[in-house]
Amino acid sequence: MVKKKKELNLGIVTTTYGICPHCNENSVFISIVTDYYKCSYCGEETQQYVNGSIKYLKITDQDKQWLKNQSSE
Repeated sequence: MVKKKKELNLGIVTTTYGICPHCNENSVFISIVTDYYKCSYCGEETQQYVNGSIKYLKITDQDKQWLKNQSSE
């Protein structure tokens, strides 16, 4: 009998480096959806902002609701 492996479809995951606005640590950020990342140090969600340099911003309650809707689709 051959057992089938469970496949986990994570899609494309990107990582980037920066300073987290929540914990103020230099951290690796893991993509959630386009322009939204999770800090690998403290676990908080951030929004990537690009304007000559890359910065990470705290997300608003409206952003959190949008992310929640994206994950339920």
